Amino acid sequence: MNIRTILTGATAACVLGLAAQAQELKFANFTPPFHTINASVIETLNAAISDATGGETSVRGYHGGELGAGPVEQYVRAVQGVADMVWGLPGYTSSQFERTMLVELPDAIPLDKPGYESLWAAFDENLADEFPATVPLALWTSEPNIFIMKDHDIRSPADVEGLKLRVAGATSAEVIEALGGTPVQMPINQVYNALQTGLIDGVVTGASTLNDFKLDEVANSYTLGANLGRLSFYTVMNQGAYDSLSDEARAALDEVAGPNLSQIAEEAWDAQAEDAMSKARESGDNTVIDLSEEEAQAFSDAVADVVDTYVADVGGEAALAAMRGE
Repeated sequence: MNIRTILTGATAACVLGLAAQAQELKFANFTPPFHTINASVIETLNAAISDATGGETSVRGYHGGELGAGPVEQYVRAVQGVADMVWGLPGYTSSQFERTMLVELPDAIPLDKPGYESLWAAFDENLADEFPATVPLALWTSEPNIFIMKDHDIRSPADVEGLKLRVAGATSAEVIEALGGTPVQMPINQVYNALQTGLIDGVVTGASTLNDFKLDEVANSYTLGANLGRLSFYTVMNQGAYDSLSDEARAALDEVAGPNLSQIAEEAWDAQAEDAMSKARESGDNTVIDLSEEEAQAFSDAVADVVDTYVADVGGEAALAAMRGE
């Protein structure tokens, strides 16, 4: 055996050793790679962990449902290890997240209160048992919901009567029914076509969807000011995958996760919403309605019974008080 053979073999062994040590954490993303989740959460996690481990551990986003289509099974994908990390919406499996969903209720928290602060304030004592077999990395909310409509202007609950509005879950469906509308449940990535074809008349959701799901191309009327709640989100990690991290990777993850990552995510949603509404106001072909306090109160009054009933049904008084800082 000559020296070249020895060196070649040694080099190959080193490469194989490095490859064996490298760990890629799979992050399941059911939305396209341009969605806000990518830069705000996936890339933030990857940067923190990669920098701390010299690239030995990284986070890779699998976008567009590559690890499984649709948002409904996201939590299960984390538990079963199909993905190491996932993000999802409690509303798609609301029976699992009964108390977490309190933050989505109309008037649960003020319009200007950060949702992530409310969720983490309630987490340890009221919400932790709703996240079994995972490590929650981020809990946050969207910007406050608004009416996003096609060819219908909403100024009062009476304007909702008889209209078909997309909802994400059972609680939001009851809110729409209380306003006199007909709820139609579907994933957000189906709303564009549903609005375009007239299957639905509108949706109650955050303005960030105008950018993230291109709803600005099919909607033309927006109503702001009513406290219609907001959407909640989670990013969780498989418990086994978390436990298997190196000390350096786990320390980096612990430092960035929790309220820190949640704030980054929520502020990214807020920025998208602000940008989307600025464009909607400037376009010249939209109707943008800013409700007065009195007009907004009419919506709160219309859904008050739904809110009170839900809180009582899930025994959510303590959790809601914690979210409100009471």
